[in-house]
Amino acid sequence: MARQRASELALSEDELVVTRSELDALRDQIFILKCAIDDVEQDLDPSIDPTTRDFKAALTWLLDAAKPLVTDSITGVSQSG
Repeated sequence: MARQRASELALSEDELVVTRSELDALRDQIFILKCAIDDVEQDLDPSIDPTTRDFKAALTWLLDAAKPLVTDSITGVSQSG
């Protein structure tokens, strides 16, 4: 069905159709991941001597931000583990 629709729209192999809501959701998830990366980089700055608890909290936040990107219906990939 997807190939037929792509043919109807005269899309090349390098083009695809994504709904606005899917694109917005993906952008939101990427923004959250960027924020998590920024937070983790600041929280784990060696000059502040982060603790084991800091590392665990940072890893948890980073994983929570990253998981939706690998379980999203847009990617078609489900999380393992």
